[in-house]
Amino acid sequence: MCMNRTIDPTRTDPQPAAEPGLSAVSSSEGASSRPQAEEQPSARRPGPPRGLVNATAPVAGALAGRRFVPLWALIRHRGRRSGTEYATPIAVVPTRDRSLVMIGLPWGARTNWARNVLAAGGATLRWKGREVELCSPRVIDGADASESARWPFRLVLARFPAALVLDVA
Repeated sequence: MCMNRTIDPTRTDPQPAAEPGLSAVSSSEGASSRPQAEEQPSARRPGPPRGLVNATAPVAGALAGRRFVPLWALIRHRGRRSGTEYATPIAVVPTRDRSLVMIGLPWGARTNWARNVLAAGGATLRWKGREVELCSPRVIDGADASESARWPFRLVLARFPAALVLDVA
């Protein structure tokens, strides 16, 4: 989409004149000025930093669900609207009750994969080299989750806003 810009005929550089709402910033060497948007507070989307996710995804995906990597697993779920199958690497939190699987939610309960699991009523987990069917998903507070977790994971979960708890089918 093109925007109409006013051009100052007295300027010799190819840069257009500053538009309303933009401030021209010039360098000390007398180079041409460049319009820059006025600073606005950044409206950061909630969730993990995309750069961090993209950098760690290949390693997490390769190790998740392997027999000798008990902390990481691969949760398989369906999209709540599209029905598309997804596989998401996650960290499983060891619990005192072996019939429960707990997954910490450091970015909160509004992460897409957690919402998909809740909407579907369960998921499949590739963990420690085997497939585990999970049912009855529920979100609990991080403080409540820390009570069910084994030490030293209790300390970490107490700082999380929520955790997803599922029963092993």
